[in-house]
Amino acid sequence: MSIENLDREPLSKPELAALVATAIKPGSFVNLGIGQPTTVADHISAEAGVVLHTENGMLGMGPAAVGDQIDPDLTNAGKVPVTELPGASYFHHADSFAMMRGGHLDVCVLGAYQVAFNGDLANWHTGKPDAIPAVGGAMDLAIGAKDVYVMMSLFTRDGQPKLVPACTYPLTGVGCVTRVYTNHAVFQVGRPDGTVGVLGTWGISVDELSNRLGTELVQIEA
Repeated sequence: MSIENLDREPLSKPELAALVATAIKPGSFVNLGIGQPTTVADHISAEAGVVLHTENGMLGMGPAAVGDQIDPDLTNAGKVPVTELPGASYFHHADSFAMMRGGHLDVCVLGAYQVAFNGDLANWHTGKPDAIPAVGGAMDLAIGAKDVYVMMSLFTRDGQPKLVPACTYPLTGVGCVTRVYTNHAVFQVGRPDGTVGVLGTWGISVDELSNRLGTELVQIEA
């Protein structure tokens, strides 16, 4: 069966978030990075057995809060109001980082400026003199989580790939990313043979994608 989905447009942001959610196994402890990754929480049911962790000190986070659910004292690390699931717990920021650094998270989902074919991650600074760096807990998550998924648009506004042979922005982590979820395709990076695997495409063929990225893509099963 072809992995190409050419009869439709690229994935929307909600569709991409839902796709990432399906890749998270029941029973996993997961951190969702600030920005687009936080929307994955809206697609994980309470019955899925997934425990969401926030670096500001919470286990058992639920979907984003709306309407009367909003409590200004209950937010994720991105200051977005969230809900809590039964059994949720709270703890000191330092304890939260100890969880991140100690290898207790199964998956983290992060945004990125660039990801290299070998799994290098650049997501905290563009290197421009006037840019405001945003380190947060990304470096701790990148080296502490057992699997690092990146969720991003595949191309910049001017059409340049964000999945690249080597990152040109300051690195967050080296060889830490395992999968890259984008609006055009899902990739497996950091493979031992140096190739980039593609698990599925939306609105673009594998050949066209290969040409735009400047590398051969290996079709693999999800």
